[in-house]
Amino acid sequence: MTTDTSQGGNGQTETRTFETEVQQLLHLMVHALYSHRDIFLRELISNASDAIDKLRFEGLKNEALFEGQKEGRVRLIADSDAGTLTVVDNGIGMDRDEVVANLGTIAHSGSRAFVDRLTGDEDQDVELIGQFGVGFYAAFMVADRVTVETRRAGVDTAQGVRWASDGSGSYTVETIERPELGTAITLTLKDDAQEFLETETLRRIVKTYSDHIPYPVVLAGGDEEETLNEASALWARPRNEISEDEYRSFYAHVAHGDTDPLTWLHFHAEGTTEYTALLYLPSQPPLDLWQPDARHGVRLYVRRVFITDQARELLPTYLRFLRGVVDAPDLPLNISREMLQSDAQVARIRKGVVKRVLKRLAEMAENEPDRYRRFWDNFGAVLKEGIPEDPSNRDELAPLLRFHSSRQPDEWLSLADYKTRMRDGQEAIYYLTGDDEATLKNSPQLEMFEKKGVEVLLLTDPVDEWVAMHLPEFDGTPLKSVAHGDVDLSGIGGEEAAAAEGEDEAPAGFEDLTGALKQALAGAVSDVRLSHRLTASPSCIVADDNALGEHMERLLKAANQPVPESAPILELNPDHALVKQMQTIQSTDPNDARIGEWGWLLLDQARLAQGAALPDPAATAKRLAEMMNELAGSGPSRIIT
Repeated sequence: MTTDTSQGGNGQTETRTFETEVQQLLHLMVHALYSHRDIFLRELISNASDAIDKLRFEGLKNEALFEGQKEGRVRLIADSDAGTLTVVDNGIGMDRDEVVANLGTIAHSGSRAFVDRLTGDEDQDVELIGQFGVGFYAAFMVADRVTVETRRAGVDTAQGVRWASDGSGSYTVETIERPELGTAITLTLKDDAQEFLETETLRRIVKTYSDHIPYPVVLAGGDEEETLNEASALWARPRNEISEDEYRSFYAHVAHGDTDPLTWLHFHAEGTTEYTALLYLPSQPPLDLWQPDARHGVRLYVRRVFITDQARELLPTYLRFLRGVVDAPDLPLNISREMLQSDAQVARIRKGVVKRVLKRLAEMAENEPDRYRRFWDNFGAVLKEGIPEDPSNRDELAPLLRFHSSRQPDEWLSLADYKTRMRDGQEAIYYLTGDDEATLKNSPQLEMFEKKGVEVLLLTDPVDEWVAMHLPEFDGTPLKSVAHGDVDLSGIGGEEAAAAEGEDEAPAGFEDLTGALKQALAGAVSDVRLSHRLTASPSCIVADDNALGEHMERLLKAANQPVPESAPILELNPDHALVKQMQTIQSTDPNDARIGEWGWLLLDQARLAQGAALPDPAATAKRLAEMMNELAGSGPSRIIT
């Protein structure tokens, strides 16, 4: 919001207030993150490197944008007399609108979510600041005032911009004369931050955080300049020449964070298509992992020239958590977004990278189960998206899946491990989908499975419904929902056990009751039948083999997607006292109104047990009240148990 406009310098000066989220962030920077102040320089140098990358990319189409400065570099100017540290780059620069958009607001659709994630814990909040791309504001950890002078490449020298703020809630913007392209950020350091003017301190910070910035980071001092970083493309060096500390340092650069990666892959592919990839698996999920417009964390280079950090064609969305670089020397330097979408070499690179990543995950799952569990805890729900999204790699993805089960709800279980625990006579991998494990563990649909000792996978991620739809079998064994179709467990435990339980004979005398209930519940159910899956509950609802199922319907409705009309099947437990009494009543008086009313209650009870909402809660409450009143008036001997 503009609060004041005046004439100053070479053009219009405006005083504006920061948006609310920026004010909250600035307060955190000034008051809460003292022990992590080094990161301000890491973030400013990283932003400077990005600006040079962007100029090199745009300069591929218009070399005049370089203005004779084709070699990128970042300069640090420490002025002890003035108490200022200036970070200068010869990158793309910004015009006035970009300055306001980039420095006055958090330019991200999830800015509110970002602020909500701030905890006050220094280690966690520093990670978020880097990941979210708001590292510029880290300057206020060490500076009483920050001044930015910038000019966009290719713009008239009279159209430079000066931005300034003391971080207290407002900033000024004015148009200035600026012959140099790029950006200079001057920090007027606080009294307790004068150490950041010392050469040894600057050397240490650059070496620790910015050694692998691909452009020289130089410390200006009089007529001499000292290059503080290695300024080489780490991924282009042989693996045996790179230390683990260097790999971790580079991860801090590409992931904008201080935590170590979970693991990494560094490989060079030759043949039809040549490329080098250095990819990291983060140890923590990126803040924007579930944002629809999340940036992909893998940067595309061509012969070490940055092309884009939005090359979504390089990786499928189910690997969007990866961070790193891919350098493909055979791609044209002027490759466009449209070319990326259709280029055969890019498709081959994508295929090769995916195979390598899935192979590394398989090795980790086999040889490093604790590390793989950490990965799965953070990214399992994302990786599962690959089952419906990437059928060509389904056979590689399926063994990587992990689920909780009715036998071990707190442990992860692979499909291969599930198969080793199947009962004699069990012919399918059984699963149940729902919103939460507590509801699933208590589902009536599991009762016969528990009695038989048959383990059931409990699937609670929204994507699990699509996973199950696109994974009909694993290693020759079909996957079957316990909430779909009829379930026959009579073969489990041997023929003698089946005969002893009488599972080969359907209870007689219930045909009239199921027929009457089907008529009374017409439209609400597609069928009423006796159940093979209930032992304690009076009823449950299931879907036909070809129907979506109640949980899937809820997910589609929540996403405002069209839902085909369907009705569930109501199953009754013929051994339950209530169902037996209903059968007695119906055989005595087929017109007894209680049959229909109790049928509705059984249906609603089954809905609630499955975690579904009642379509008419008032009608259910009325039926319950009437039933309770009738039972209370009948005396204790008539109470149904």
